[in-house]
Amino acid sequence: MEKVSRTKPESLLATHFRDEDAAREYLEAMRWPDGAVCPHCGLVGEAYKITPKPKTFEEIKATRKRIRKPRKGLWKCAGCKKQFTVTVKTIFEDSHIPLHKWLLAIHLLCSSKKGMSAHQLMRMLDIGQYKSAWFMAHRIRYAMTGELPEKMNGIVEVDETYIGGRRRRKQTHAPKPGQRAQDMLGPFVDKQAVFSVMQRGGRVHSRHLERVTADNLKIVLNDVVSQDAHLMSDTGVLWGKKTGRKHSLVNHKADEYVRYDEGVMVTTNTVEGYFSLLKRGINGVYHHVGRKHLHRYLSEFDFRYNERKVTDGERAETALKGIEGKRLTYKMPTGKE
Repeated sequence: MEKVSRTKPESLLATHFRDEDAAREYLEAMRWPDGAVCPHCGLVGEAYKITPKPKTFEEIKATRKRIRKPRKGLWKCAGCKKQFTVTVKTIFEDSHIPLHKWLLAIHLLCSSKKGMSAHQLMRMLDIGQYKSAWFMAHRIRYAMTGELPEKMNGIVEVDETYIGGRRRRKQTHAPKPGQRAQDMLGPFVDKQAVFSVMQRGGRVHSRHLERVTADNLKIVLNDVVSQDAHLMSDTGVLWGKKTGRKHSLVNHKADEYVRYDEGVMVTTNTVEGYFSLLKRGINGVYHHVGRKHLHRYLSEFDFRYNERKVTDGERAETALKGIEGKRLTYKMPTGKE
């Protein structure tokens, strides 16, 4: 009786992504199942590979010129006559990091529940510089960023949280002689607000907000929540505000976290459980997240949570499907012109 192989897809990474050639073949098969697609004109199946032609010693001596061999994985379109590779118009374009290290980095970020720092990626994948690993991680997060999901229905939990560490400088209550007392800062002055909308048992969508106001929260709700959904929140900013939907609240100030209303469990524990993963990832793994980069980290945590019911290998394949048409240059995340 023939023995059936029970090897999981993620355990085959060592054989599939052992070198750049194997990674390129894997990516070409995934992106072009019906033949090579020209990224310039969109022609399908009409491109051909460019392979170096062997030359004799006499031919090389006669030309007395440097023979430039075409790089591996180079294609040429029969329609527009332009050359391209499988990495054109993806997050991998113009990267000097080998392709198999890219695929392994995607697998590591997708399989780590709370993320993986750029320093860790640099050490594990033997990447020369920290900024290269940092930029690589940002491009992978960009691939994880999807379009707005279909509007959520059913029971939808909403809540806001604040990202940021403790204030470094301690405020003093006692004023110095001849000086007025300093104004006391609020608890969230130095922190960034994150508003998350979660369909119970389904997907989550998070956004970074400059200000947490009822009007700003309603804009997000109208984008991702249907009108017939049942909202659940705490007695925060949305308390007493009309959202145009059925709305139930739990009073955390009165130590109320779960209650039943006509057989329906009213709670925000699910979205707060997501916040626990987000905060432990940022505080324990990344330690500090810049204000202008927070939206990319939210995309990373949203993606992993939304794909939580599949294996690590399937999650990495889903992330690879998001590389199409996404190009992120170094100037965009750094702000350097």
